[in-house]
Amino acid sequence: MRPPEFKLNNPPEDLISAVKFGPKSNQYMAASSWDGTLRFYDVAANQMRQKFLQDAPILDCAFMDIVHVVSGSLDNQLRLFDVNTQAESVVGGHEEPIRCVEHAEYVNGILTGGWDKNVKLWDMREKRCVGTFEQNNGKVYSMSVIDEKIVVATSDRKVLIWDLRKMDSYIMKRESSLKYQTRCIRLFPNKEGYVMSSIEGRVAVEYLDHDPEVQRRKFAFKCHRNREQNIEQIYPVNALSFHNVYQTFATGGSDGIVNIWDGFNKKRLCQFHEYDTSISTLNFSSDGTALAIGCSYLDQLPETPATVPHPAIYIRYPTDQETKQK
Repeated sequence: MRPPEFKLNNPPEDLISAVKFGPKSNQYMAASSWDGTLRFYDVAANQMRQKFLQDAPILDCAFMDIVHVVSGSLDNQLRLFDVNTQAESVVGGHEEPIRCVEHAEYVNGILTGGWDKNVKLWDMREKRCVGTFEQNNGKVYSMSVIDEKIVVATSDRKVLIWDLRKMDSYIMKRESSLKYQTRCIRLFPNKEGYVMSSIEGRVAVEYLDHDPEVQRRKFAFKCHRNREQNIEQIYPVNALSFHNVYQTFATGGSDGIVNIWDGFNKKRLCQFHEYDTSISTLNFSSDGTALAIGCSYLDQLPETPATVPHPAIYIRYPTDQETKQK
């Protein structure tokens, strides 16, 4: 019997920027970190299979296929790693750090979003950039891609929606309904909308269709807050990940808490135990059977703890009870 949750061996040494399961896999996972490493794990064996090291902090990573992983880093470079041959190569870069990396399966390419306010599309076979798309709306803070649809959240609280079939300009631009800085944005698995989170303990559920009936369904809610002696502590909501099968989603906050929500029925399904430090990143496997939880001290708490907890990655196998709409 596998345990419902366990800690991965050989976690990164510094802030964990991303954990991503391989395509159609709950066994293989990659993790990127501010320690400059990209680590490849066999989760089932609780084993780190490969570690690539570079000089700059890695801000995001994504799988191309089960043996090819790409990373974007603080040195502005997009790199490709081959897990089998241990080969690595620089594909190209942005003018400023690359904050987001996503596999665009629809065009079999890689999308990157940078602090230079650009989104770029890369042909990984030819290792070249095939399109640069200016946001002109602040640095790219978070990005999500499903099929032809892309949502980009920027530093000035804008959300841009793009269509990979016609990238001459974005198809929609919105102001965030959250008053404070955006932390994360994720498309619904059915592409009808997106959820986004902010530093101010709030999450918004938004719909793309302009129809007033559809727009009436949108809402925002408070979470990752606690009240002690009449003082409310408010924590950033750093991470979001959808369960592709049940269309429910997980949130991870600087309070060290992971919640699972049913966005359609506006309710929380469950809350896991408290982790020993902030949740910096989350990722459900494509079938929803596994959830990777990256825990890293983010220096966002009112006072620094006497001993700063070491970064850790937990793998949890959530039950239907925890993830299925009631």
